[in-house]
Amino acid sequence: MRRTRLIQSIVLHVAITAFALLFLLPIFWMILSATKANHVILAVPPSFAFGDHLGANWAELTRDLPFLRNVVNSIGISVIYTIVATLVCAMGGYALAKFEFWGRAAVFTLILVALTIPFEVRIIPQYILIARDLGLTNTWWAIILPGLANALGMFFMRQNMLSVPSELLEAARIDGASEARIFVQVVLPIMQPALAAVGILLLLFQWNDFLWPLLVLTARDAYTIPVALGTLVGLTRVSWGGIMVGTAIATVPFLIMFLFLQRYFVAGITAGAVKD
Repeated sequence: MRRTRLIQSIVLHVAITAFALLFLLPIFWMILSATKANHVILAVPPSFAFGDHLGANWAELTRDLPFLRNVVNSIGISVIYTIVATLVCAMGGYALAKFEFWGRAAVFTLILVALTIPFEVRIIPQYILIARDLGLTNTWWAIILPGLANALGMFFMRQNMLSVPSELLEAARIDGASEARIFVQVVLPIMQPALAAVGILLLLFQWNDFLWPLLVLTARDAYTIPVALGTLVGLTRVSWGGIMVGTAIATVPFLIMFLFLQRYFVAGITAGAVKD
């Protein structure tokens, strides 16, 4: 019996390792290609050896784009959006989970409906509002404002807030704590895993977003990384080496970050399954 379990465990680990390597292969190829010249990247059969063209690819990337400025744009937009949107989702989830008010069910239903509406359906009225009516084209706020009340994040936080004991909140109110203090000093510390999970999801969503920034950012200095790299694909020329260098810079740090934060992400996801 013990031998059978050992064999099953070995087979399972081998299969999981094989699938993990299969998913990591495109990332490895991206890093490998960042060191090669364009003609070597497209060579058949492909070469799996590192090249010596990394410096030239970086020089080409910074010659075609104000890439460092684009990196600053992506970092600034993503960090501000993640902090503010996570707080908004936490406040909305707390209100929907722990307060009785007229129309609460309708608001929650509206959030569920919003989860089913594709972004492409609302992109035109959203563009008219942001670009024409508010005049926010080529600003960070054009990217940050439309998605602050994220429906998925609010739904996720509401489900997690249901697990906060109502008795704990009542005890804090009896002690004279204000609602703001209860939220900041009692609820948010309990919700740290859920906040981390929502924060990671929102950060990745904003960092990788392409379509909306492509519409509202028209100046090269205002581009985010995905939009900037997309401009390197021309009708007659494609800077594959520059694209690979830029993509590696945009991808590898977040892979490392996720490795360190994955336990918070998993804890936050599983916590949503428990409620009163």
